[in-house]
Amino acid sequence: MQIDLIETFLDLMETRSFNRTAERLNITQSTVSHRVKALEAQFNRKLFTRNKGGTAPTASGLRFLDHAKALQHQWHEATRAVENAGAYERSMRLGIQHDLAEAFAGRWLSAIRTDLPATSIYMEADYSIQMNRDLAAGDLDLAILYTPHYLPDLHYERIGELTYMLVSTSARTVAGLRPETYIQAVYSPAFDRAHRLALPHLSAAPLASGQNIAITGLLKTLGGAAYLSRDTARQLAQEGSAFPVEDAPPIAQAIYAATSIRTRHAHQHRRIIGVMQELLAS
Repeated sequence: MQIDLIETFLDLMETRSFNRTAERLNITQSTVSHRVKALEAQFNRKLFTRNKGGTAPTASGLRFLDHAKALQHQWHEATRAVENAGAYERSMRLGIQHDLAEAFAGRWLSAIRTDLPATSIYMEADYSIQMNRDLAAGDLDLAILYTPHYLPDLHYERIGELTYMLVSTSARTVAGLRPETYIQAVYSPAFDRAHRLALPHLSAAPLASGQNIAITGLLKTLGGAAYLSRDTARQLAQEGSAFPVEDAPPIAQAIYAATSIRTRHAHQHRRIIGVMQELLAS
């Protein structure tokens, strides 16, 4: 399989621009054209048309799209299986939202290793948008994330939630908060919407971040107020670094497990998801 041809085709389906695809793949435009022609020669069909209006897929190109995605995914799975061959029967590449990694990564992986001793694990912490892309491309097998994108080849299920609390280094009520020292948390689009509904006057802060550990550091250094995970809020209260804002509503962030549709019922996937579900419920 010439995976370069497949990946060039998929990128061009997304960009609809030979120039843009060349930039994104760090190759020349002539290389993009050569790869597309090579793929078209194998099918004896045109996959794209080019005119003054831009690049558009033909009916054959549209029909090939789902097959190309499947081929790309299978290639990545096969590559990992061969590269990681050794003492382990299988390998899994896992993604996890930054804040969940901070709170649960150690216990999650410990339980997975106990339950699936013949499986080698690679884990990376990231944001939802990138993990959705990596899942679709076959670079991840499973992800625990905040924001599903409901792509055609992916399966999502809600498995729990994480609660964030508003804490402050000075004020004990919402009325006492100063917008100019407020650190806005933007953990996900859903969290941002809930925050804007609850505290609209604090939704245009001069400083914002989307990571619990980063906001914690900013709060300790600069002072002010911010939403932090419940466990972090309690820890800061115990340290005397910050205290709960008594009349501020907690904001719940939904958590989803995401896998390929083809593997959503696989035993190892179900057990890995189940472990995280148990941790979130504890």
